[in-house]
Amino acid sequence: MLELRPTCEHCNKPLPPDAPDARICSYECTFCADCVAQVLENVCPNCGGGFAPRPVRPSHNWKNDNYLGKDPPATQVKHRPVNAASHAQFAARIKHIPPERR
Repeated sequence: MLELRPTCEHCNKPLPPDAPDARICSYECTFCADCVAQVLENVCPNCGGGFAPRPVRPSHNWKNDNYLGKDPPATQVKHRPVNAASHAQFAARIKHIPPERR
């Protein structure tokens, strides 16, 4: 089950379950679109992968109890600001490689 973390791990911006600017890597590291573009250069600081828009979990029980009421978002904040200089050095080695090939 996708965790739906509540904030950007870098800037701590709130990212509610329906946030259109939430981005995740394959390990569910969660950042806002601004941090992914301006700070991270589409390179996850934790795994080196790329990011994709986070899916939105339905808020209404359309079918089979698959909705926010049964599976609520996470509440634990994972605020781990990225050291911009260190990340730039790390990202420089791999950002030119398409995320699907990293």
